[in-house]
Amino acid sequence: MIYAKRRKRMSTQEHNAPIDLESGKYVKIWQGPQHPGITGNMALELVLNGDEVVDCKTHVGYLHRGFEKLMERRTFIQNFPIVCRIAVPEPTFNEYLYAAAVEELAGIESPQRAQWLRTLNLELMRLASYLMWLGGIGASFGQATIYQWTVTHRDYVLDLFEEMTGARVYHMYIVPGGVRAGLPEGFEDRARAVLDGVERLLNEIEKVLFKNVVFKARAKGLGIISKEMVDPYGIVGPNARAAGFTRDLRRDEPYLVYDQLDFDVVTGTESDAYARAKVRHQEMREGIRMMRQILEQMPTDGPFQAKMPNVLHWEVPAGETYVKAECTRGEYGYYLVTDGSQYLRRVHVRGPSYTHAIAVMEKLAVGTNIADIAGLMVSLHTYPPEIER
Repeated sequence: MIYAKRRKRMSTQEHNAPIDLESGKYVKIWQGPQHPGITGNMALELVLNGDEVVDCKTHVGYLHRGFEKLMERRTFIQNFPIVCRIAVPEPTFNEYLYAAAVEELAGIESPQRAQWLRTLNLELMRLASYLMWLGGIGASFGQATIYQWTVTHRDYVLDLFEEMTGARVYHMYIVPGGVRAGLPEGFEDRARAVLDGVERLLNEIEKVLFKNVVFKARAKGLGIISKEMVDPYGIVGPNARAAGFTRDLRRDEPYLVYDQLDFDVVTGTESDAYARAKVRHQEMREGIRMMRQILEQMPTDGPFQAKMPNVLHWEVPAGETYVKAECTRGEYGYYLVTDGSQYLRRVHVRGPSYTHAIAVMEKLAVGTNIADIAGLMVSLHTYPPEIER
């Protein structure tokens, strides 16, 4: 098969030369905020020399969210419908971190059964998010069939969420003190059937996407993140692991029941768009392996909710804490400050999308062909609502 080779990048001297839009050599275009090549409501202001990007600026501000200030004006229990919206494709991580932070400040410990149910809920959410992402990376490089496959199987995972929590997208299942309910009868068998189907899908994607000569030609060498960039830019999660860093909070600083599960931290070496896709593809297999262990080992009886005060008149003692977890994009954290009243004094959500979508994207876009900008952005895996929190 014949395909176009990646064009040679401009020299450092050419990149550092001033950009004069009046010269006629350059043209400015916008990609987003409503565009299939953008991961949500954000925009890229691109300056092109022919079909090569010579400058990139990320623009946010299209969502008008302000979650953190909204949370400071509502009671602790009223914040659960809010936190879900901070990262729409994976609200469960926000539920867990908010609940865990409030529990630490209030001196509440959730029951052991709730710990297992929370872990299962988080890993199902990771699988659903990765399925959406995998379809996005395929579609960005012209493989729309991959997207159709993965969104279909993501819907099967959402069916499990509907059984488990009563909702498909915004679950509000993990609450301070535990979870809202146990598992319905027969859930374990239905979950195993869904996991078997996703595993078969991953085998097909291995053949159709990762062995596809066009995908390999376009994704390999695209958006290389050097090891020297990782710490100064705050790069975390699969983007860092694809550069060879074996960092995963589930193993390094275990929480919930991750210390009772057997799993590997997947890493890569090339640190390009292809390597980042391979790392996430393999992490989906590891997630399925973990969920099978959970379904086998999880207690089937016992309390799933600790004894709680009246949450409508709940005053949490004064204090501050930072709680973190490993979401699909890396370290995700909640910083909470309380003053002894029924309201939060301060809340700050730390998500990886801010640095990945702005600082990292603006650097990696320079020298990239305009046709590969969508694939580059998807490979970094970012959510705009998490930036506009």
